[in-house]
Amino acid sequence: MKPVSALPTGAVLRYGVLGLPLAFAALPIYVHVPKLYAGELGLSLSLVGAILLATRIVDALADPLIGWASDRSASRLRLILLALPFLAVGIAGLLAPPAGAGGVWLAALLVLVTFGYSLASINYAAWGAELGTDSDSRTRLVAGREGFGLVGVVLAAALPALLAARLPEGLARLGWIFVPLALLAALALGSLPAGRRSVVHHEAPWPALRGALGNRAFAALLAVFALNGIAAAVPASTVLFFVADVIQRDDLGGFFLALYFVAGAAGLPLWVWLSRRIGKLRAWLAGMGLAVGVFAWAGLVGAGDVPAFAVICVLSGLALGGDLALPPAILADLLARDRSGALQAGACFGWWTFVTKANLALAAGLALPLLALLGYTPGARGEALAALSAVYAFVPLVLKLAAAAALWALRRRIEAETAS
Repeated sequence: MKPVSALPTGAVLRYGVLGLPLAFAALPIYVHVPKLYAGELGLSLSLVGAILLATRIVDALADPLIGWASDRSASRLRLILLALPFLAVGIAGLLAPPAGAGGVWLAALLVLVTFGYSLASINYAAWGAELGTDSDSRTRLVAGREGFGLVGVVLAAALPALLAARLPEGLARLGWIFVPLALLAALALGSLPAGRRSVVHHEAPWPALRGALGNRAFAALLAVFALNGIAAAVPASTVLFFVADVIQRDDLGGFFLALYFVAGAAGLPLWVWLSRRIGKLRAWLAGMGLAVGVFAWAGLVGAGDVPAFAVICVLSGLALGGDLALPPAILADLLARDRSGALQAGACFGWWTFVTKANLALAAGLALPLLALLGYTPGARGEALAALSAVYAFVPLVLKLAAAAALWALRRRIEAETAS
């Protein structure tokens, strides 16, 4: 394999392209499925909520085990190719349910989708870590993956309304578009080398997974990643309420989201460049600092502040690019430097994916009940809007500051294990 300092851009793009269909498949599960099954098929909100919660808990708990099992396979590509049909069938069935589909259909298809998604995404991330052989190449590979992923999010958000006048028909067609996207990505991956694989010790799942958490640098990085992830997920859970009731421009919700994700994708080269100049950890700290400033500003905007909030979306999108590109690249460096054999890529990214999913659940579990406790309900005016602004902007600000402080305090331990 070529030295990765000479890793061609084409190889980075061929690796990154799978990020598009994976993100394309993930967004409808979180955004559209609840409305489709509760609003169009007539299932009760409590039933849909209970099924989504149960499947997400099982999905998150399974991720470390999927990572452990994946480390014992000879080929990451083979596991990704195994996962994609599960994901394709699950997405098509989930977004185009037959007449009379009920809770059993929803639960079964969610299990199929989440298994396929986890198996593909864990091995995809682990392969990227194993493919790079120096720090810069690992950052480029992660940035390529996340850039394509952001494009997939924008497409999945925009296409249902463009494909059909009614949401159910648009979602049904969206499910079928996933298939050619996945096939193209699989063809692109087929020309890549296997990458570096460490020797796997044949031990039971829990000792292997506990061994990863026993690495103090990995545990420190995972803790910072979790805290920072909750800070990012809180505004994601409340942004549409904020746009509708604080900015009072519900009609521009899609526009603001598009600005956010496009800015995140466009800013990825900036984070790659900055990581070369000052190091990944300090570049990540810079991204956290940018986010803190943006959240402080967001807490001050009000009705009709469309230009100001558009700039906030662009700047927070730039900060998002740092959150997407730099932490997984730091983890890839940590894996590359490990000589103990305790850190296996699949197990580490299994924990990583578990934390990512737990962040979404914790953020919703923190933000939405807090809004209710403070007296906010959708459509509210007056003092309730101050509560919404506080939860949308100042809660993430505090959490970001805490994550930055933790990263600064743990920087020497992490840098000592990731230095080239």
